[in-house]
Amino acid sequence: MGKYDKLLIRLLSGASDTNIVFDDLRQLLVRFGFNERIRGDHHIYTKDGVEEILNLQPKGSKAKPYQVKQVRAVIVQYKLGVSDVE
Repeated sequence: MGKYDKLLIRLLSGASDTNIVFDDLRQLLVRFGFNERIRGDHHIYTKDGVEEILNLQPKGSKAKPYQVKQVRAVIVQYKLGVSDVE
């Protein structure tokens, strides 16, 4: 099991929302096929077929917990999974 598979499992479990590394979350979204646009410290993610636009900002080296929850909701709603990670 790879690094991003483990991250996806941690993210979906919801047990460690305050302990997700921002760069790992970024890379996971890119591997899911999201397009990334950066404006200052705002990382904006879009994907064809996904209505929501994810706007993430780091808090130090970690992702903000409420934004981790937003990412989880999108992954669950659109049924993105391990098979979608390239």
